[in-house]
Amino acid sequence: MAETYLEDIAVGRTYRTGRVSVSADEIKAFAREFDPQPFHVDEEAARASLFAGLAASGWHTAALTMRLIVSAEFTPAGGHIGARIEEIQWPRPVRPGDELRAETEVLDVRPSESKPGYGWIRVRTTTFNQKDEPVQVYTGNLIVRRRGAALA
Repeated sequence: MAETYLEDIAVGRTYRTGRVSVSADEIKAFAREFDPQPFHVDEEAARASLFAGLAASGWHTAALTMRLIVSAEFTPAGGHIGARIEEIQWPRPVRPGDELRAETEVLDVRPSESKPGYGWIRVRTTTFNQKDEPVQVYTGNLIVRRRGAALA
């Protein structure tokens, strides 16, 4: 895919990803390594928790979202370079068998004042399950190369 430069990005544009399925084994494996809380690794303990069943770690959802994004149609020049997350929410848990997809909406585009070859885009990315229910929403800022900028 061709890279997208700052000059090619417009406020209001929405980029969509493909889909990924999540299994109980994947939820547990991620959690055992990165977020070993009982409601992520043990189905019985999960049933007795606030989640009332096995739930993926929010960080697992974030990692899956990142994988979806870097495999999708939006390919910013220089890569998906995140500079800041302003806010992240997990409005509902990701469960075994869920199929996730994401949409990224461009909220703002502006040239960088300190890095002339680059600019900033502010985005809101929403990850949905197969019922089109949001499971993660974040607002963040990415650094994007400008057309003609020399590689650093």
